[in-house]
Amino acid sequence: MHLYLRLHGIGGIGIIRMSGENSFEILNKIFKPKKPQEIENIKGYTIKYGHIVENEEIIDEVLVSYFKKPHSYTTENMCEINSHGGNVLVKRILELCLKNGAKLAEPGEFTKRAFLNGRIDLLQAESVIDVINAKSEREAKAGMNQLEGKLSKKIREIKQKIMDVMVQLEVTIDYPEYDVEEVTNTQIQEMLDTVEKDLEILEKSFDNGKLLKEGIKTAIIGKPNAGKSSLLNALLKEDRAIVTEFEGTTRDTIEEFVTIQGIPLKLIDTAGIRNAKDEVEKIGIEKAKEIADSADLIIAIFDSSKELTSEDMEILKLVKNKKAIILLNKIDLQTSKIDQNQQCLKEVSDYIIKISALNQIGLEKVEQAILALFELNEINLDNEIVITNIRHKALIHQAIEDVKKAKEVILKQLPLDMIAIFIKSLLDDLGNITGDIVSEDIINEIFARFCLGK
Repeated sequence: MHLYLRLHGIGGIGIIRMSGENSFEILNKIFKPKKPQEIENIKGYTIKYGHIVENEEIIDEVLVSYFKKPHSYTTENMCEINSHGGNVLVKRILELCLKNGAKLAEPGEFTKRAFLNGRIDLLQAESVIDVINAKSEREAKAGMNQLEGKLSKKIREIKQKIMDVMVQLEVTIDYPEYDVEEVTNTQIQEMLDTVEKDLEILEKSFDNGKLLKEGIKTAIIGKPNAGKSSLLNALLKEDRAIVTEFEGTTRDTIEEFVTIQGIPLKLIDTAGIRNAKDEVEKIGIEKAKEIADSADLIIAIFDSSKELTSEDMEILKLVKNKKAIILLNKIDLQTSKIDQNQQCLKEVSDYIIKISALNQIGLEKVEQAILALFELNEINLDNEIVITNIRHKALIHQAIEDVKKAKEVILKQLPLDMIAIFIKSLLDDLGNITGDIVSEDIINEIFARFCLGK
């Protein structure tokens, strides 16, 4: 089968990729290299200069990269035509490829072929899209770790521990007449304890993985003119939100991403919380409260040049029992009327920081507080495996449940074949992660999320 893909948009270079048994045959019909050479004599990982032609008419001047099976991304014969990046030229070359026998690729089809041909497992294939969509350096590194097979290797190690016991267990059940060492409940129990510990470490890593992938949803709340929009602009280092001396300027939410120590922070500037009469402002305030309730982190900001009011106390109630940072803003005015040590503040957060959002004073302390609250400095991608995919996390959780069920069977002293049922289910859970036994529907669903070209 022959696959063809073009990358959309105008650029300096357009890339057309073909993969399949007859890729070189199709290429030869449309590509005339400056120095002709039989395909058998062209080495893989080489580039040839020449022209794309149709009926002796030169369409474009190109460079063609050759990748010979099995040493290619898909393990099939592949070639990439590097043309000039204008839409007209790329479309013309596309039509030539199709005319000579190529077929359009589906989203993710090249990576899907790499998976189906055994070059990578499903877990590694999924990491490709994670690397492409990464919003921070740490997320990209986590994706690259999985693409390189670190998590796959760990899953295989766990499976091997299970298989070492499972083989003995199957022999004991199926061939009791043979003189083989019978596997004992103690051996099975020890294996299950080790596997459960390994799986729990992976499952717990998802908390960090979720932060790397989705970022920390951070709600900035406070009364009107407390400095919420100024804080957003200061953290983003650009004038994203409108700042005026008039109260109630922000009616709806403003969302932006910023990275702190390689972790994406989803900042949400909300409407000022107060007893409003304007219906539109009331809707914005209710939305602000809803966002604060669902946020991973709340940054509550107060105007330190004014004493705390009943409205401020209502804001503190929203913050209670949540991960929060209290900011006492406008210290540049030098008329602070809020004491950092006030009990009502200390009851809701250990992080009470004086800042000037307008003059960008104290922002480094805010970043340090975020790092400490989420223990971001503890995430070491060089030494630990981090789960970032919810599908993997769900299957690992199911595997832990199967371990517990197997343990219950041992505790009840039920027959070995009952234990074997849950151990087989455990192996299936792990096989679904790497794609050893995954269904076609799941494979199609995963690759449908890919972009064209991968």
